[in-house]
Amino acid sequence: MPGDEPLQRGHGRTARTGPDLRRDDDPALPDDGSDTWLAARCLAALLGVGALLGSLNLVIDGALQAGPTRTLYVATMGLLLALGLVVLVRRRVTAAATAALVVVGDLVYVVVAESVTDPLRFASPLMLLLCCVAAAWFLGPRMLAVHMVLVVAACAAALGRSFPDTAGLVVQVTVAAAVLDLMTLVVFLLRRRVQRLLVHTVALSSTDPLTGLANRRSLVEQAPRIWKQARRDGERVAALVLDLDHFKRLNDAFGHAAGDDVLRCVAAALSATVRPADVLARTGGEELVVLGLVADHSEARHLAERLRSAVAASGSEHHRKVTVSIGVALTRPGYGEDPADALWRLIDRADVAMYQAKQGGRDQVALATAAVVPAPRVPGGPAPRAASGRA
Repeated sequence: MPGDEPLQRGHGRTARTGPDLRRDDDPALPDDGSDTWLAARCLAALLGVGALLGSLNLVIDGALQAGPTRTLYVATMGLLLALGLVVLVRRRVTAAATAALVVVGDLVYVVVAESVTDPLRFASPLMLLLCCVAAAWFLGPRMLAVHMVLVVAACAAALGRSFPDTAGLVVQVTVAAAVLDLMTLVVFLLRRRVQRLLVHTVALSSTDPLTGLANRRSLVEQAPRIWKQARRDGERVAALVLDLDHFKRLNDAFGHAAGDDVLRCVAAALSATVRPADVLARTGGEELVVLGLVADHSEARHLAERLRSAVAASGSEHHRKVTVSIGVALTRPGYGEDPADALWRLIDRADVAMYQAKQGGRDQVALATAAVVPAPRVPGGPAPRAASGRA
């Protein structure tokens, strides 16, 4: 009701599953775990390729120095293969582990250069290319800057034996490090550009452009999270279907621009009223859906009444005040059911209850009962509607 404190049941948003390979101010993309697995495979492949390429020196006569350095070289190649297998088996890699692997790669290049007889022939700075690609694609700006400094140091350490003359060493290190760091920077900038485009695309595909609320697609994507959380916490899922009263009459009388202004103001009022873990979506026209977890029908009705009061109070000097009819339906998620199908069955029941609120005089809340059975839904089709039209 007006003046009530917002309901806070502690349903914080589910933590992201799997580590985030992005750092600093990287554009954030939704993470369903598949990107983490792909990153792990890519890093494992880079480690494996690096080990195999480095092992070629073992079969080239005169490539490696005799003595303990050969044993160290073999152990280093074995370490790369082992790290690749660990990453592949774990199927995930944290940001800190990724940074550590890149640093290991830089150090491995120094070991290789110290183990071969001629670094210019058998340990070209191009061997750092795999490390640079991994750093550019997976690290954030700060760790990338650290890597770029390490590239300079690694080139200097590796080429020191080949250029006794300081001036010649400086020139060679500058050229090699500049090429590698420039390539790293270009790949990093391209990656950031791609990420921003993807973030923008995801936002466009999951957000209603008029109100800024979630759309139908985003609502369906949230269903598995909510169903899983409800089963874990032993609570019920509540669907609230909200439909603005006499919205068509308002559009006819004042124009669609005024109707759009009403929808934006209503969306803002509802966004400020729903709980942090609730999903508020516009599913079409003047219909909105709120999806969240509740303990019982009483809590669901209380939330619905708060939303109804928020809409009634959302009028401003720029548009006429409106009211809303709300239908509420609850379900207790079961194991094995498809969350998307269960979501639409629940919304269909709430939709029927919303029509009962319309028929009861509008500007009120109606709860769906167990006896309310909506008409069968056609796969991929719109929700079944009551016979009477909306007003």
